[in-house]
Amino acid sequence: MNFRLGCAIWAYKGWVGDLFPPESHPGGFLRLYSQRFTTVEGNTTFYSIPDAKTIARWAKETPTKFQFCLKLPKAFTHQGLLEPHLSETLHFLNQMRGLGDRLGPLFAQLPPSYRPSLLGDLEAFLTALPRNQAEFALEVRHPDWFQEPHCCRLTDLLEELSIGRVLLDTRPIYEVPDDPQLHSERRKPRLPLQLSVTAPFSLIRYISHPHLEMNQPFMETWIACIDEWLRQGTRIYFFVHCPVEARSPTNARHFQHLLEERAIPVPPLPWNQLEPLPTQLRLFE
Repeated sequence: MNFRLGCAIWAYKGWVGDLFPPESHPGGFLRLYSQRFTTVEGNTTFYSIPDAKTIARWAKETPTKFQFCLKLPKAFTHQGLLEPHLSETLHFLNQMRGLGDRLGPLFAQLPPSYRPSLLGDLEAFLTALPRNQAEFALEVRHPDWFQEPHCCRLTDLLEELSIGRVLLDTRPIYEVPDDPQLHSERRKPRLPLQLSVTAPFSLIRYISHPHLEMNQPFMETWIACIDEWLRQGTRIYFFVHCPVEARSPTNARHFQHLLEERAIPVPPLPWNQLEPLPTQLRLFE
């Protein structure tokens, strides 16, 4: 499977009656989610570290080809330098390996305060990661990382270590007349979209607009990129977020529908085997 599609979370009560059948219980959300999508971003580990029993349950409740792309805990990535947290990171990785083949790339999301002046710390941290045991990706948020010479230096480092660059696309919520994040608890940063692949895989975080039709021009850009990267043999993990979380699954499924419509060689969603396309998606056929 060179293409996997999912959302940022799997447990959202507002999806009951839409993504999940009516009267679904929270204890069954992961199983139901994995019967519809093929990956999940796993934001949960950013806030707390699951124990071994929980990890074993995650692996048991999901199909063989499903993968978790888990975020490193913010206690490691948002407390100053990274290298002092290396031993904790290695312990975290050892715990997550309990997922077996359900473990996809792990990724570190750095805070806006982490500047290019800390490149030495970043290089030491990334170099020490056991890349023979897991794949890793990096998301930077300080604006200077997107300017030269810092951009090229980071790209060179990631390519040398085969660490993926997380591609954050916030265009759909900024290049529009309204403000879809107005009532959102957490606002995404407005940063340039860096279309580069630095590893055998690419991890894409697409922040979709709540109104499906507003996403069309941005999704067209991604269709062309995904087509090219898949032909080059790149594995792609594509995660659809939305300031209105209730809309994330529908927006993700619409993107899958567009890929299939353009004959892009992506595997069908398991969701397709469960029920017909929702009414919102039929409008775009």
